[in-house]
Amino acid sequence: MEVRIESGWKEVLAPTFQQEYFQDLVDFVKDEYSKGLVFPPGKEIFNAFDFCPLDQVKVVILGQDPYHGPGQAHGLSFSVKEGQSFPPSLLNIFKEIKADLGKDMPPHGDLSRWAQQGVFLLNATLTVRAHQAGSHQKRGWEEFTDSVIQAISDKKEHVVFLLWGAYAQKKSSLIDSSKHMILKAPHPSPLSAHRGFFGCRHFSKANTYLESQGLEPINW
Repeated sequence: MEVRIESGWKEVLAPTFQQEYFQDLVDFVKDEYSKGLVFPPGKEIFNAFDFCPLDQVKVVILGQDPYHGPGQAHGLSFSVKEGQSFPPSLLNIFKEIKADLGKDMPPHGDLSRWAQQGVFLLNATLTVRAHQAGSHQKRGWEEFTDSVIQAISDKKEHVVFLLWGAYAQKKSSLIDSSKHMILKAPHPSPLSAHRGFFGCRHFSKANTYLESQGLEPINW
């Protein structure tokens, strides 16, 4: 089966798309979309890749699962479409940006403007059943997205990985810390943000690192 994805990513991930587990995953996902409501819309599953080609990746922000409410998920971790209210974790991300950089809260939560600057917004699982958090976990997506993280680590240099929460932090074993920057903090969810996400200053730290490598900082 042909996966519709940005050409640079397609080339790097071609061996992964041929693997048996990925073929099984595709069959599972197609079946799920045919039987009920699944998010994000099918054409938006690979938005993170399409909005941020591999050769442009400067920062990686790893989420776990897409939002499972109507109209929210659109293929970018933590992001929601314009017109949707801010989910709690995203609101806390914007609060930290305000505290860190002094930037006011944006009018909407669509983070595609970050993606277009080189922020790769990857969820570990790329699809989910409506109103059923975690419903597509352990079906193959995690294996696929681990191979994506590994590919970024192997093929790029000087990428900042923002790993928020225990789940994301486990992925640090896939990243070569001798040529990339790894920043860790608690998850921005209301349950844990007060344990160190607030005050982590990851946004200014990421920009300072990028500038030290001669790269354009992100306009958060």
